[in-house]
Parts: sequence; structure tokens; C-alpha cells
Amino acid sequence: MLETVGGKAANLGELTRAGLPVPQGFCVTTDAYRMISATDGLAGLRPDKARQRILEATVPGELREAIVAAYAELGDDVPVAVRSSATAEDLPFASFAGQQDTYLNVVGAAAVVEAVRHCWASLWTDRAVSYRETNGIDHGSVHLAVVVQRMVASAVSGVMFTANPVTGKRDQVVIDASPGLGEAVVSGAVNPDHFVVEGAGGPDGAVGGEIVERSLGDKRFLICPLAGGGTEKVDIGENHAPCLTDRQILELAELGAKVQAHYGSPQDTEWAIDAWGELHLTQSRPITTLFPVPERADGHDGFHVYFCFSLAQGLERPITPAGLAALREIARAAGRTIVGDPRPDGYIESAGRVFIDLTNVLRSRTGRAFFPRVLDVMEARSAQVLRGLYGDPRLSLTHTSPWPAVRRVARLARRFHAPSTALRALANPEAAVRRARRTETKLLQTAEKKSIEEALRDCVVPVLPTVAPTALVGFAMLALTSKLVRAEPGELQTLLRSLPNNVTTEMDLDLWHLARAIREDRDVVRVFQDDDIEELAARYRDGELPEAAQHGIRAFLNQWGHRAVAEIDLGLPRWSDDPTYVIGVVRNYLRLDDEQAQPDVVFARGAAEAEAMIDRLARRAKGRGRLVRFALHRTRTLAGLREYPKYLAITLFGALRERIAERGGGAELHAQGRIDAAQDVFFLDFEEMRATHADLRQRVAERKAEYEREMRRRHIPRVLLSDGTEPEATQHAQATLHAPGDLVGTAASAGEITGHARVVTDPVGAHLEPGEILVTPSTDPGWTPLFLTAGGLVMEMGGANSHGAVVAREYGIPAVVGVRDAVARIRTGDVITVDGSIGVVRTHGKEAAGCTGHGR
Repeated sequence: MLETVGGKAANLGELTRAGLPVPQGFCVTTDAYRMISATDGLAGLRPDKARQRILEATVPGELREAIVAAYAELGDDVPVAVRSSATAEDLPFASFAGQQDTYLNVVGAAAVVEAVRHCWASLWTDRAVSYRETNGIDHGSVHLAVVVQRMVASAVSGVMFTANPVTGKRDQVVIDASPGLGEAVVSGAVNPDHFVVEGAGGPDGAVGGEIVERSLGDKRFLICPLAGGGTEKVDIGENHAPCLTDRQILELAELGAKVQAHYGSPQDTEWAIDAWGELHLTQSRPITTLFPVPERADGHDGFHVYFCFSLAQGLERPITPAGLAALREIARAAGRTIVGDPRPDGYIESAGRVFIDLTNVLRSRTGRAFFPRVLDVMEARSAQVLRGLYGDPRLSLTHTSPWPAVRRVARLARRFHAPSTALRALANPEAAVRRARRTETKLLQTAEKKSIEEALRDCVVPVLPTVAPTALVGFAMLALTSKLVRAEPGELQTLLRSLPNNVTTEMDLDLWHLARAIREDRDVVRVFQDDDIEELAARYRDGELPEAAQHGIRAFLNQWGHRAVAEIDLGLPRWSDDPTYVIGVVRNYLRLDDEQAQPDVVFARGAAEAEAMIDRLARRAKGRGRLVRFALHRTRTLAGLREYPKYLAITLFGALRERIAERGGGAELHAQGRIDAAQDVFFLDFEEMRATHADLRQRVAERKAEYEREMRRRHIPRVLLSDGTEPEATQHAQATLHAPGDLVGTAASAGEITGHARVVTDPVGAHLEPGEILVTPSTDPGWTPLFLTAGGLVMEMGGANSHGAVVAREYGIPAVVGVRDAVARIRTGDVITVDGSIGVVRTHGKEAAGCTGHGR
């Protein structure tokens, strides 16, 4: 009943029906909100004007009477909590934690009606409007219901996550607790007690568990109800005694396991224990920040290690359905080629990203020796994380002999003639380059005769063993040189500068040559300076740019238009589809006045330095000088081909994309009215593209909506375990020691960032530069718009489940909370490092270079 009662009320009603201990109450539905005429047309107003219209509006008499009657059924002037419940709230992809208002200990019918009105108005607070815009939710589509519940006279209360929101571990329950009303914990007004229970329950809600972590806060402040209504915040002094017994902690964890079993997914809950020891559940919503654990299609349970392949390729964004379909076909071909099984056993998708199951690789001595070394050069942090798993007893070595791997590699080498290819490259490197560069024409001719799926299965995988041996000869010769002559640090790297036969370098230089040609015509330069990039792209598509620019861009795109940003996703537009990026780069090149920084000058200088280094090393090698020159000539000639296998795959993707969009399904499906635009075909898989009768518009719309939601996901794990743990966070916590002077708090949002601090004690009018780290005593939901530009968060108060921590995790910014005296010890402008994985803030003073981060 989401559209009728909103997210919070729908969940409370469902929990009540499930027999869980939810306080009695009733719901003022969204129909009541719509009855207020002032709510019409609010989406076009400023938030403060929208709130004012609602607060000044008259509540219809029949509605007021209905609210009063429902309140009377709870008892005579019974204290209640009046809580907002929006239709966009407590959703699987957006929690809306604290974005609308709640009023506690409301007493009397008139006060209840007025609190309901204020809840309606809170749909239009600045923070709620900002949060909806950030999550792509249309203001006009959201309405507000209001929950009215009996107040629980809380002796102790707090929040409970049924999975660890920082490490992702699914079999841990995380509890924050403090005396009094739960608002103290939820709002971050207090440093609560923090408990972690492991093994509290499984999918069937089984009971058990062990308290594996406890950290006692000072619990200095208490929020308690007043006799006539309302609440007060009381300073009771520091209290380091636990507010929960071990029995109560385990009972809470048991309740959390039941709630999770009911919903089938990890939950963020709020709870209270009254003066008589009775436990009450006051809220449950999905944990929105956990990355979904990949699910194996073969149903194999047990322990698995998943490596994010798409992230290692530089894609934080999700991959389109057509892109995923293409990668699935390639994975099938790889399985058939390498292990003789077309089922892509190790290929798994989750949240629009591609993961590879490395469990068997890490249980193999050969796999451990080889795979992380490959990652060392392409994704070193992932390699470090994987090496950190070697001591896990669940990954004990089961394959210790290297011979099966050796035989498999030898079989592949024979099949694709790798030895003879390498020998010919060694003997005549120039001829080897020419042979490799002819592969492109052969590849496209072969693919043209096949279906889309056949081309992906038969043409992509062979590219690597066919071309790579030639490039590997170049790197092997570089390794040989390191044995023949002593090289100083950095000298061998100099040899790899400005390599010839590198298609990526050739493309960049072609783009620079285009810009240089445009620079010769001042009128054309003026057009590029005066128009914005989107307008220039539109003029190019309409053929209205000056001739030199129009012809030059067309010639560049004819050669390189099949390339794109995030180009391994076949479903994304190529530069030939949308030249905006190319035109933007050309425009930047036109501003390049420093002749020594021009790309062709830089390339020539690098090539000259490499040739000079060959001479230097040859002289140093003395009697081995001729051999050094022989080896390094092959390095310079062949190593540039390292880019070529991927280039060939992307070239094929461009050709197949064109077939799909124009000559194949896209244009035809659009003409038949089965999709709204030809480009929508890339939100279908290949089987759906061939469907003969189905109306596919709804399916496309759903996938587009899911794609847009995943585009807003701010944190993608490099490595993920099957229990949900992100080992990068847990390993970092175990490996890092607190240095003297570190400020220690509670890890709230994983990640690390170094930047300038901005101490803010009042969010009204606060100035926060993008990337600055917000340092504050505490936050409530009114602060969260600042999080959009913050690089990190440090709070003196609050626990890992306070509003500030929840929203920091959703926005993907590192956060440490409960940092004592942070505002006094950190000053605006200080350079600090926030490590949200281990709960540490390091100060570096005013002068520090290299402010960096990897939290977002």
C-alpha cells in the first residue's frame, strides 16, 4: 500500500501482520494530504513557500474529525509519536532517513492535528527537496501519509542494522543503544553504546549469536518526554556503564534476524525497550547502501570470492543490458576456449556490474602466483586485497601442482600458433607489426558474415592469443635488458615513453592535428570559443560548422568514431553517435598556448629521450651493447601493440553496435512501435531484440529506471565475498595502527580521503567548497544538503547508524563519527585524512600537499 500510506507506514503495517512487536497506532493516508487544496502545484514553488502554504491551509472539518476519532481510540490524551510517511521513503534504493519530520510525545487531539499538518509541510523542507533531486525522484509524484503511534516510555532505545553497513558482512547485527528516547541515537546527539553480534540468525530467522564487539559511549545526553507533551534534552554527565545486558543484546539480534527473514533482505530498524523490559519495534526499512552479493546461476552455495571486472576496467557506472549480453557471449567463448566448457562458470552479474568468481584461482598455487601479478599492473589495489585473503582458512590451497595450468597454456599456445608468432616477431619486428595491423580488416570481414552473438563468441577471444605474443616479445626483450645491464631506477620506464605502433597514441595525435588545423583559421577558432560544447555538437550534426572544422571532425570520426568513454559497454554511444566529448577535447586543445606542452612536441621529446636511453644502456653494457640494442629495438617496435587487442575488440563492438541500431533490431523495432526510440534497443538482450511480436516499451522503461538508479550508486567494491564482506575495508582496519595524535572515533562510512577541513557549527549559510571535509559537533537531517559537496565527514557525536552516518554512506563519502573534541582540535583549513574504514582522523596541519581521496 505504498501509494496510500507511504513507506514507513507500509512497513509498520507489514511488521504488525507478521506478529512482530509494533506499538499500536493508525495512519492518516495520502488521500488526506491530497484533500488539502494548498498541496496542489507545490512542485513549482520554492521549498519555504510550499511549506508556508501548507501551514496556513485549513484542515477540512471531516478530516479533522476522523483524526481526532482515531486518536481517541488509542486512549484519553495518550502520548503519541506523529511520524511522516512519504510515498518515496524507506525504499530499496533510497532510505530518506530523517528527511521528513517526526514529532514525539504529542499529547491531546488538537496537538495531534497540528503535528499532522507540520508533517505534511515537512515534505517540502530544503533537505527533503535536495534528497529527492539527488535520487532522481519527481517532486510531483511524492505524497505524504502520517503515522500516529503510541509513545513507548523508553528506558533504552536505538537503532539496529541486520547486516554490518560498514564492512557489508551479512551475518553481523550492529546495534547502537542509549538511555531514553531513540531520537538521541538516530539524530546523532549522543555517543551511544555500540555492539556487534555475529551469527544471530539465518534466512529462517534462527536464534543464536555471539557478541563479537562492544564499544561503550559516554551517553552524556538523554532525550526524555515532558509531562504535558514534547521532549527535552538533558545533560546527565558521562556514563560508561552499558545500557543493555548481554541477554537484551542477543534478544535484539534475534528480533533483527526475524525481521530480516520476513523481508528476505538486510534491514535498518529502530527499537525501544520500555521500563518493564518489553521490546518494541518502531521502524524497519531496507539498508540502501549494501552492494548486492552476486548470485551464482548454478546455485552453488558456500564461500566465494568475487572480483569486480568492470570496475577494474575503469567502469564505476553500470553496464547496459545489451553490453551485459555481449560480455556474456564473450565469457561463454572464453570458457569454451580455455577450459572446454561454454558455461561461463566464473562470470556473474550484480547491480549492472560484472564480477569474476576467483575462488578456485585463489585456492591454486599457480593462480596465486599469476593473477595478482597481472592485476599489479592494471588494478594494484585489487591485487593487494586479494593477497590479503591468502590467510583465510576458507581459501586453503587445494591445487598445488602447476602442471595442469602449464598444460592448458601450452595447448592454447599451440592452437593459436603463439610460439611461431613470437619467433617471427623476434626475427623481423617491423613485419610482425604489419601482420598484426592487418588483423583489423580480417576481423571485421569475418564478423560481417556472422550473427551478432556468433561474432562476439568467435571473433573477440582469439584476438588476445593471436596478437598478444607479438607485444609480449617486446616486454620480454625489456626484461632481458634488465639482466644484461644494470639500470638505474626509472631508466627502463624511459624506454617505454612515446612508443610507436600504439593506436591510442595515434588517436590522440590525430585529434591534436585536427585542433592544430582549426587553429590556422581565426574565424573557426572564434566559433569554438563563443559557442558551448553542446551547441557545437549540434551544429556539427546539422552540418553547420565552418568547413575546416566540419571536414576535420568528420575525418577524425571516420577513423576513430567507434571509440568512446566506457567503451567496453557495447550499449553506450560511440563518438560517431555523439561527438560532444571529441569537440570538447578539441576546444581544450585550442587553449593550449605552451608550445612545449603540445602533444606532438611531447611525443617527439619522449621518443628522443628513449633513443638516447638506448644509447646510454648500450654503452654501459660494453661487450653486450649490440645485444642490448637488438633487444631494445624490439621493445620499442613491438611493445606499443599492447593496446591493440582491446582496440580490435572495441572496433568490433562499434561495427556490431551499428548493425544493432541501424541495420538490425533498433530501427525495425522502433518502426513497429514496439520501442520508443531506436537507441532503446540497447536496453534489451539479443533474444529480446529478435522477439517478433512483444511490446517491449514497458520492459525498456523498467530497465532504464533501474539503470538510472544504479548510476547513482556511489560505492562499488573491488572485491566482494559471498557473505557480503568487503575485504578491502576489513583488511585495512586490521593492518593500520593508530599513530600518536590520531583522532579516534567510530567507522561510519568506508573509504579514505585527504583534504582541507571545514569546521561548521551551524548549517544555515554555511560555505563548503567541493571536496572539503565537513567537521561538526553533530548533524541532524537539516545538514544533509551539505553532504552533496563534502568530500568526507567528521562528527563529535553520533554512532555508525545515526542520520549523518546513514546519509554519508548513501552519498559514498568517508565518515568517522564520535570523535571526541574534533571541533576543538581541527581548524578550518587544516589538511586531514579521514579513514572511514577504521574510524581514524589524522591531522597534517595547514600545509600539506596532494589532497586526494577514494571515498566517492
